[in-house]
Amino acid sequence: MRGKLRLEAAERFRHGDENTVIAHDLRVSVRSVQRRGKAWSRGGPRSLASKGPASLALLSEDLFAVLERELLKGPVAHGWPEQAWTLSRIKTLIGRRFHKSYTVQGVAALLKRHGWSCPVPARRAIERDENVVAGWVKETWPSVEEPWRRSTPGSSSRTKPGFSMGSVKISVKR
Repeated sequence: MRGKLRLEAAERFRHGDENTVIAHDLRVSVRSVQRRGKAWSRGGPRSLASKGPASLALLSEDLFAVLERELLKGPVAHGWPEQAWTLSRIKTLIGRRFHKSYTVQGVAALLKRHGWSCPVPARRAIERDENVVAGWVKETWPSVEEPWRRSTPGSSSRTKPGFSMGSVKISVKR
């Protein structure tokens, strides 16, 4: 996708279009267009080619194959009480097994890149009662969810939650 944008930007640079117009049309920042324009003026369209990912993958293909074998053993084999993998557990497994640090989002991206996906039920449970769900959402959920705004005057101080400007007397010593 980005490669197409770079090629289109190169064509627009060749025609002499303004940076702001190019940025608006391609829906990118003006600064990005300026950087690409400078690179294009130095090296032509080849200078706009992608140089690959910004960082190297933490797990090589060989190590990912090892991870897959570990995942197939299941979470119980790795010390978790129930048979369900979560991104957090996989993150922990990668840290323990390979001494590599991923974020939860990084683990999700890693798995997605290798064709893994989250299981999603094909259909809703037969036992599901829409009236009970609607009642819970209407009656129970509002008491569970915190209100967006306070119903009483709040404090202007984050360190003193009970503090209120209305109860302070200011005296000046002379």
